[in-house]
Amino acid sequence: MAFVNQLEPDALLGHFERHPPHGFTPTRAVDGSPLFVAPFDLLTTADDELRRRVASFPFQSLLKRLLTPRTCFAGTTVSEYSLFDACNDPAAVAASWARSFGASHPLLIVKDLAVDSPLTSVRDRAWTARFVDAARDRGYIIVEGQALAYVPIDFGSVDEYLGRLSASRRKNLRRKLRSRDKLDIAVIPTGDAFASDEVVDGYYALFENVHAQSEVHFDKLSRDFFAAVLRDPGGQVFTYRVDGRLIGWNLCYEHDGKLLDKYVGFAYPQAREFDLYFVSWFVNLEFALARGLRFYVAGWTDPAVKASLGARFHLTRHAVYIRHPLLRAVLRRFAHRFESDSVWEASDADAHRT
Repeated sequence: MAFVNQLEPDALLGHFERHPPHGFTPTRAVDGSPLFVAPFDLLTTADDELRRRVASFPFQSLLKRLLTPRTCFAGTTVSEYSLFDACNDPAAVAASWARSFGASHPLLIVKDLAVDSPLTSVRDRAWTARFVDAARDRGYIIVEGQALAYVPIDFGSVDEYLGRLSASRRKNLRRKLRSRDKLDIAVIPTGDAFASDEVVDGYYALFENVHAQSEVHFDKLSRDFFAAVLRDPGGQVFTYRVDGRLIGWNLCYEHDGKLLDKYVGFAYPQAREFDLYFVSWFVNLEFALARGLRFYVAGWTDPAVKASLGARFHLTRHAVYIRHPLLRAVLRRFAHRFESDSVWEASDADAHRT
């Protein structure tokens, strides 16, 4: 079934449920929507000042346990947005989830609500708006989520795309893109090419490199998950080699007029030496352009870098239901300290007004 706000192919959601991240327990609501339960560090998206204040408190080990409750999340970590069954009434879903999952967990977080998303349909946006209103009335706290980067494919060539950037950005990017001449770039469909365990191990090792250097560690996808997605037809793996050695890869899905950029793996320091992040961005744009797609969806991480590359941003919302009334009051007071990504939606709007 296709859910409200679903951008990804069904198969990817299935792989998440069969091979969840370490410490995650996937489940389904009665209405069929995907959820999962996992430990959640409440400071994951807090600003630096709040983190420093908490770090100064005594009894850090006890505090760490208190600030990492077992939390129920609506959605998955492989979908860009929370997913809902369109056959259900939004108000009924908000009430049902609060009664069932909110009552049995300290926190229920309906993550990454696609409010006014340019990537979803008018029907999906209307359904989500009704859910947000109903959740607020039911006692959920609505907080700003993450900034999802995307690029409308409304240009005829990469040169035209670059022409929309400032002169200094164009100069910097053209310099970085010279690395492309030293790379052997290929696009490999997922499936039989990844049948070997040794091949999967090599790709997973590069993914672990990226995970280890990322600032936020929420979900750690397993080797079994990557074996499943790499061997299942439907994806496109962009590979980058130097002298025959794989130094980077990028798994994308072409689905419903969009190129969805999902996972990467890099060898360091080679990936930095050859500017793979920047090269892969333009390789993906060229692929989307050649395929006649409408959007390149570039994901959540590194908003500052993606902004410099010309990305636009859509800010999601989270609906948070807290079982304990006192904690609910505390979060209402400090919710703004967890909303650091809003600057990217604002800067994107400013950039496109000028």
